[in-house]
Amino acid sequence: MSYLEIFNVSKSYGEGQKRTDVLGGVNLKVEQGEFIAIVGFSGTGKTTLMSMLAGLIEPDTGGIVFKGKEIDGPSPDRGIVFQSYSLMPWLTVAGNVSLAVDSVFKKKTAAERKAIAEKYISMVGLAHAKDRRPSELSGGMRQRVAVARALAMQPDLLLLDEPLSALDALTRAKLQDEFAAICEQEKKTIILITNDVDEAILLADRIIPLCPGNPAMLGKEFKVGFARPRDRGELNHDDDFIRLRAEVTEYLMEAGAARGREAERDIVLPNIVPITQRPAKQMTADKLPAAYERAAQSSSADRYLEFSQLKKIYPTPKGPLTVVDGFDLKMKKGEFITLIGHSGCGKSTVLSMVAGLNKISEGAIVLDGTHVLQAGPDRAVVFQAPSLMPWLTAYENVELGVEKVYPDASKAEKRDVIEYYLNKVGLGDSIHRAAADMSNGMKQRVGIARAFALSPKLLLLDEPFGMLDSLTRWELQDVLMDVWTRTQVTAVCVTHDVDEAILLADRVVMMSNGPKARIGNIMDVDLPRPRSRKALLAHPDYYAYREELLDFLEAYEGGANPDADQLQSIQNKRAARLARQNAGIQAAE
Repeated sequence: MSYLEIFNVSKSYGEGQKRTDVLGGVNLKVEQGEFIAIVGFSGTGKTTLMSMLAGLIEPDTGGIVFKGKEIDGPSPDRGIVFQSYSLMPWLTVAGNVSLAVDSVFKKKTAAERKAIAEKYISMVGLAHAKDRRPSELSGGMRQRVAVARALAMQPDLLLLDEPLSALDALTRAKLQDEFAAICEQEKKTIILITNDVDEAILLADRIIPLCPGNPAMLGKEFKVGFARPRDRGELNHDDDFIRLRAEVTEYLMEAGAARGREAERDIVLPNIVPITQRPAKQMTADKLPAAYERAAQSSSADRYLEFSQLKKIYPTPKGPLTVVDGFDLKMKKGEFITLIGHSGCGKSTVLSMVAGLNKISEGAIVLDGTHVLQAGPDRAVVFQAPSLMPWLTAYENVELGVEKVYPDASKAEKRDVIEYYLNKVGLGDSIHRAAADMSNGMKQRVGIARAFALSPKLLLLDEPFGMLDSLTRWELQDVLMDVWTRTQVTAVCVTHDVDEAILLADRVVMMSNGPKARIGNIMDVDLPRPRSRKALLAHPDYYAYREELLDFLEAYEGGANPDADQLQSIQNKRAARLARQNAGIQAAE
C-alpha cells in the first residue's frame, strides 16, 4: 500500500441549483519521501483538496488513507502551511513557533521544547529575528515563520498550500531555493499546491495538473528527473528542463483555453480622435533646461519619451534620501520598455514620476515634445491592485475615462470604443457585471481595457499582474500583447517577473540597487512579434535572454554592487550563447 492514497474523492458545496461541484473522481498514490506538486488555476479546488488532506473538511465520496489509516480529522503528523501566514501578532517569532511545539510535545521538558523551536527557527534563517513580532517582519520572513512552525511539529507529511504566492517574484525565487535546501535536510513526504511551473520543477519529483472543470480533476502526470540539489541557473542551460517547462506550460495553457472564452462581437473601432492626441499648448509654468525647451519645439519619433538625469529625493528624519539618481533614457514612439530590479530600486518611483503622480526632484521628463509636470489622460496607468469603482459595472468603469478623452464624440461612438476594448480583453459577456462581483483577474482585464480605451500617448503598467496567480497572469499577458499589437502604444511596464519582462519588451531596462539607483544594464530583445508565451518557449534564443536577466539579478542580490566588468561579462555570456546557437542552427541546415 502507498504511504498516502487518495481514491475517488469528490467534493461539492451548496444544494440544489446553488450546488457547485468542485472536485470529482480524484485519485492519487504517493510514496514515502516523495515530493508532489499539484499545479492548477485559481478556483479549481486545490485548497479544497489540501484541506481534505489536512483533515479540516471531509470528502463527499471516496476517502484518503495515510499510513494505512483513513484520515478523519486534523493530526500533528500532517503539518500545513497556508498562503496566509496565520501568525499570532502579539507573539514573537519564537513565541509563534513554540506555541506549536508546546501543543505537540507536551511530554518533553521545557528545555527540549525550546531546543526544537530554536532548531527550526535557525533552519529557516530567522535566529537573528526570533524576538521580533510579525509586524516587524517582511512578507517573506513571516512565511519563513509559518514554515518553521510546521516543521517544528515534526510531521510525517508536510502540506504546502501556495505558501509563496503572495510574495513578489524575486523574494519568491529566493524562498524556493531555501525550501529546496530544507526539504533535502528533512527528507519528508511533501505535497505542494502551486501555480508556478518553475517552482514545481525546482522542488518536485512529480508534477500533476489539476484541470479546471465542473468538477475539476487531476490531469496528465509529469515526472521531474533532475538530480538534487537543483540550481535554477544551471537548469536554464538544460535541454530537458527547457522541454519539460514547455510541455507543462503548454498543457496548462490548453487546459485554461478549454474553459472557454467569451466570443468577440464584430465591433469596428470608430475613427475619432481623443483630446490627448490633439496639438497640446506648450506649458511654460516651470523653467526647463535649454535642451528640453528645444526638444519641446519639435517632437522626434526617436525621442518620443525622454528621461534626462532624473532624480528623486525624499526627506527623512535622518536627512535627504536619494532613491533614484541619474535615470537617463530615450524611447522611440511605439516602443515597449520593461523595468526590472530588486525591491527598493526605484522602478515604481520612476513610473510614478512619468505618470505625474510624484514630483520630480531634479532632471526632467518630456513626452511628445511636452514636459511632464502633472498627471493627465495622455498617460494611462494600470496599477497592481485594480483601481475600479466597485459599485460600477465594467462598462461604467471604462466609460469614466472615455467621457473625459472623447468629449465631442457621439454616444454611439463612445459605446463602440468601450465595448470594443472590453471585448478584446475577453469580457464581452460581462460588460454589465459590477466590479464588486468580479475576480481579481477580471478586474484587471477591465483596467487594461480602460487604459487602452483612453488612446493614451503613453501606457504605464506598475506590476499589473503581480496580485494574480501565475496561470491567470499568462492569460492576461497574452491579452495585453494582443491588444498592444493592435494599438502600438508606447509603453513602460514595471515587473519583478523575468519571463514577463522578456515577453513584453523591445528593451529590458535593469536597475541597480537603491538608494541612488540608476540604470545598470539595457538588454535589447530581438525576438519576433507578435509574441505569445507559447511561441517564446519554443524560440531558441529565449533562454539566452532569460539567462542574462537571471545573472544580472543575481549580481545585485543582497545589496551587492557589481562593477562594470562584471556587468559586461554577463552581456558577453548571452552574446556567446546566441552565437553558439546560431552556428548550430546554420550547421544543421
